[in-house]
Amino acid sequence: MDKKAERIQTSFLNGVEKKALVWLAQRQPKWVTSDMLTWIGTFGSMLIALGYILSHINVNWLWLSSFGLIVNWYGDSLDGTLARVRKTQRPIYGYYLDHTVDGINETFMFVGIGLSPFLNLYTALAMLVVYLQLTLNVSMNAHLKSEFKLTYAGLGPTEFRVAAILLNTLLILIKPWQQFERVFTIFGKTVYVHALDYPGLAILAILLLVYFVTVWNDMRYYAKIDPLPKRKEDE
Repeated sequence: MDKKAERIQTSFLNGVEKKALVWLAQRQPKWVTSDMLTWIGTFGSMLIALGYILSHINVNWLWLSSFGLIVNWYGDSLDGTLARVRKTQRPIYGYYLDHTVDGINETFMFVGIGLSPFLNLYTALAMLVVYLQLTLNVSMNAHLKSEFKLTYAGLGPTEFRVAAILLNTLLILIKPWQQFERVFTIFGKTVYVHALDYPGLAILAILLLVYFVTVWNDMRYYAKIDPLPKRKEDE
């Protein structure tokens, strides 16, 4: 992350999460490094995708996805905290690695759930595109106005992980929901809607709303601090 960028974290779980991460960071063995935790987060995202794909065989594989979400949180959230606690921050290298790996992790997770029997791949890919656009916006603002915004409307990656674990649990426990399927014809193409498509579309709508409102506000801010130069004939 940019060393001059201010971290803005206003999620519902931020207070509890921050204390838990500092507590965990202070108790990590010396041989555990921030880079190691970053790749543990990636391993977690691979478990998430694998669990969703294997749920074609048995719905109980969703437990693996939920475990992967915890592993992903542990690695992805703790790597930066460990560096700050040990005062071993590497702002340029860390920023590059963190954002590169985040893109990989998000792709694993969204594509994985899209390949499950519970969410249409098109819905998953649409969510991935909008999420990556939000991530890109965060990266630009970190450099242009030294603001690293991690949450929107009180929601951040941790809240979405908790929601995904709850949905996985409900899917495992509620058999009729597992078997839910509707078929629609859109522009002559058959589209299958599954158990997670309605929650997925709701999340997609929220992400789109957040994205457009954020971009609109950012454009107004940048237009104000960087106005059009006056033409000579207007002087």
